[in-house]
Amino acid sequence: MTRAPLPARDLLAVALGGAIGAVLRWTITEATAGGSVPWATLAINVVGCLVLGALPVLGVVRRSPTLARFLGPGVLGGFTTVSAMAVETVDLADTGEVLVAFAYAAGTLLLCLLAAAAGRALVHRRTEAAA
Repeated sequence: MTRAPLPARDLLAVALGGAIGAVLRWTITEATAGGSVPWATLAINVVGCLVLGALPVLGVVRRSPTLARFLGPGVLGGFTTVSAMAVETVDLADTGEVLVAFAYAAGTLLLCLLAAAAGRALVHRRTEAAA
């Protein structure tokens, strides 16, 4: 089965939105750097989840698939790191797949934590070996 090519305007919308979201996230994170708890990241992800959860309900987004792509996978995809996972988990729960939703959320968190620890360990190992 072949899929139709993605429209160039949608690809551009996602790319532009992603750039905007990433710059927003970086700006907020840099402006609030310091402290032992990454409150900016927590706030960014919670706000992103709130907005991404609301997008499908907004009439203007339902009427414009390109705007939906610009805001969803574009701006919010670049802005957050967890919003898509949270909305997918809620979608699973909404369809009655509560156990799958829980396993998905817990599994994602566990795998991300393990990946972060592995990445940090690899960098430490290489840094110590080079010293």
